[in-house]
Amino acid sequence: MEAGGNAERQRRTPTPGCVRGGERPLERSPGSAGETAAAVEASRHQTEVLHRWDNQPADGTELYVDRDRERQTLQTLHAHGCGPQLYCSFRNGICYQFVRGAALDDTLLRQPAIYRLIATEMARLHSIPPRNGSPAQPVLWEKVSEYLHLVQTAEGETPTPQGVPPGVPGLHLLRNEVETLKKHLAPIASPTVLCHNDLLTKNIIYNQAEGSVRFIDYEYADYNYQAYDIGNHFNEFAGVENMDYSLYPSVELQRDWLTAYLQSYKQMQGLAAAVSNEEVQQLYVKVCKFSLVSHLQWGLWALLQARYSTIDFDFLRYARARFNYYFKKKDEYFAMKLLD
Repeated sequence: MEAGGNAERQRRTPTPGCVRGGERPLERSPGSAGETAAAVEASRHQTEVLHRWDNQPADGTELYVDRDRERQTLQTLHAHGCGPQLYCSFRNGICYQFVRGAALDDTLLRQPAIYRLIATEMARLHSIPPRNGSPAQPVLWEKVSEYLHLVQTAEGETPTPQGVPPGVPGLHLLRNEVETLKKHLAPIASPTVLCHNDLLTKNIIYNQAEGSVRFIDYEYADYNYQAYDIGNHFNEFAGVENMDYSLYPSVELQRDWLTAYLQSYKQMQGLAAAVSNEEVQQLYVKVCKFSLVSHLQWGLWALLQARYSTIDFDFLRYARARFNYYFKKKDEYFAMKLLD
């Protein structure tokens, strides 16, 4: 895919693979053809920018995305060299810097040279200190509880035409699973860091000329558990439109990814970059365990989308796939032990 505006337009079109990108449809402008976001030329400064309108959400995202928080996060990220510059914001949208490159595909995602770049970029993101200098609190359980509440509220509304297929758990069971996870993960120490929280393939931009990757679509970004952000990214190897968990990264790939991550993360903390097998194993176990929460959270998200979204995508099928894989891996990951 060619770098520049054409690449941006292709990755921003409202295809099913972009339903998790979260950006709202734009009002039509020359050249946009109703795309989810549009690259435009800022004639005054000859700077390529993106503009996004939030006035007519197509999927109910505004129920659980804090746009003010998103703008603050973009400013923080740019100040630390991890995100695009926010040029301006207005009541129903933002205008921000265009990120040159092409969205990753599943093949590139698995190439060692590329996934090591991703690991390094995530370590850079995770090293950004809290805005006020005081310890940040992870948003994970607050967000999961919010999704549960919204799903419960939605149950009293008109049922979705798609119906509820077999394999989608009831709300009572989901609440029990969330409580079980909270108890299981409570003793596990994972640093609270600034996380992307939605690092699927299409939210990673690869600039081949520069040999770099950058992340985009930070609307879910917030302080969260380190192991959750990594585990969530590993879950995204399975894809979105046609989920295939045979594509889940092998143990060897995960360990290599985690080694690159820890080397960069320790360097950014001012520590020696040497990484032991024990350190990699500890993080591997934590990532596996926290990845389970990702399945429940995005499964709940998909149930909400099934209620509110007008996007042509089978959200209930997606929810079922996430819940099914959660139950498939739960016992295995619960049985994993951390080193003493």
